[in-house]
Amino acid sequence: MTFSQRLAQAARMVDARLAQTLDDAAAGGAPSRLVAAMRHAALGEAKRLRPFLLVECAGLFGVAMEATLPAAAALECVHCYSLVHDDLPAMDNDDLRRGKPTVHRAFDEWTAILAGDALLTIAFALLATPQTHAEPAVRAELAAGLAAAAGAGGMVGGQCLDLEAEKLGLPAQPQQVHVERLQAMKTGALIRFACEAGAILGRAAPDERRALMLYGERLGAAFQIADDLLDTQGDAAVMGKAARKDAGKATLVSVLGQRAAEARLVVLESDALAALDAFGPNADVLREAARFVVRRVK
Repeated sequence: MTFSQRLAQAARMVDARLAQTLDDAAAGGAPSRLVAAMRHAALGEAKRLRPFLLVECAGLFGVAMEATLPAAAALECVHCYSLVHDDLPAMDNDDLRRGKPTVHRAFDEWTAILAGDALLTIAFALLATPQTHAEPAVRAELAAGLAAAAGAGGMVGGQCLDLEAEKLGLPAQPQQVHVERLQAMKTGALIRFACEAGAILGRAAPDERRALMLYGERLGAAFQIADDLLDTQGDAAVMGKAARKDAGKATLVSVLGQRAAEARLVVLESDALAALDAFGPNADVLREAARFVVRRVK
């Protein structure tokens, strides 16, 4: 099976698990408007890169894809919640996401806020179930890791730094170290956790877990630079979201310039690939994932 086929297969299976999770929420009494907004946010065309990384990292240790789906769906719920809130008028004020209206445009702001809240809490409900893993200690480690990656020291904190830069102002020439910290928190933390979660599910040895976390860290940094380059060069019709919306924001493209940012992207790809050396050919799909992130067009 090719990389593209594996990515598509994982996306289909994660989508099915997400759909079932939202069906369960509706059956459990969640208001129909809220469930509709959650479906709008979580279902539909998406790469599902983060759950794919979790699935593939766990697969290095013999964990079947089906066994990873609750954790993979939990991770994607957190990612989708973050996009819903990120798109709100108080934050990035975006009208288009994944080729369709953002949740606050399709519904309204209060519904979007509540849909994001519900997706976040459902994520931890998923991780708490025995279907995620038979051992309570593993489930607790996954929940604690996701909370750290998504919270004040991770994604949420990075979003705060991003908005501080945009709305409260930074010096005319933002420092590279500040932007790298911001992006490592806002984007990188959840991607790194995706890889770490696979290692947790697979009961990886400490050195194997560290290698996958390093891979995820470098991949997360590469993902954000590629995203920033797409924002300056990409086609909105292909990307399914607005282009050139980050003009004036603190990005490595704005700090380093396009050519230097592209050079940094090459280094990050090389670092990510090197982190997988210990896994040999078993990690070829993860190597393809790194190349996909660097060369993607949407």
